[in-house]
Amino acid sequence: MAERPVRSKPQLNRARVVRTERLTPHMVRVVLGGDGLAGLAAGECSDHYVKLLFPVEGVAYPEPFDIEAVRRDMPRDQWPRTRTYTVRSFDPAACELTIDFVHHGDEGLAGPWAAGVRPGEEILFLGPGGAYAPDPAADWHLLAGDESALPAIAASLERMPDGAVVHAFVEVADADEEQKLRLPAGVEVTWLHRGSRPVGELLVAAVRSLDFPAGTVHAFVHGEAGFVKELRRHLRMEREVPRERLSISGYWRRGHDEDGWQASKREWNRQVEAEQEGGADAAAA
Repeated sequence: MAERPVRSKPQLNRARVVRTERLTPHMVRVVLGGDGLAGLAAGECSDHYVKLLFPVEGVAYPEPFDIEAVRRDMPRDQWPRTRTYTVRSFDPAACELTIDFVHHGDEGLAGPWAAGVRPGEEILFLGPGGAYAPDPAADWHLLAGDESALPAIAASLERMPDGAVVHAFVEVADADEEQKLRLPAGVEVTWLHRGSRPVGELLVAAVRSLDFPAGTVHAFVHGEAGFVKELRRHLRMEREVPRERLSISGYWRRGHDEDGWQASKREWNRQVEAEQEGGADAAAA
């Protein structure tokens, strides 16, 4: 009988806010710094993410803070709430970690925090994790996502070599939400302005109508779970892209906060994969 893999203790990091910047009407950049970031293992992946820890108001946590002890000894409703965010960039020399937040007024937890936080304030986070970076051996690249995936898409574009064949689609609310990105020579981003349409509708249409270049693709499709599911089906079953050439994940789901989405995400992913892989097998038979 094979032994179960031992889960490593999540890396706890302590940082302080260095500065903030309003990038667009609904995107706020927070730069974290401090000696606690020295040696942070961020840089291998362009979709690195961290789990920010927001303490429950009125709850005192033991010091030194130990997330495993908190989860073992304290009631679940007193555990810090976690919110997962992509690392936009990490500067190891300056020990500065940059995270971009979508902000819609008082909605949510992390967005309002990012909009109101001040330099010097402290935050704890777990990570980083990550799994994707553009494959330099791919013949071309497909990147598609909504605002939540924009930081990872931007970080990925910065890694592309000059002259790379890239089709990048980013859906945002309107033209005011576009960002100036550092792009390699010959690479452009197609900005899709959603307006009043459902999230992801334009992305699905754009990818479906794309005339795929010849050769091996490396695809990154992240964002709201509904359109991610549609594009996964399209890429696997209709375009017959091998699963190992795809990085696909639902960062969030309409009608769910992160707590609810993360609690159901593993099972949702399992069902989607079983449904679509079964369909792909049937089509190939």
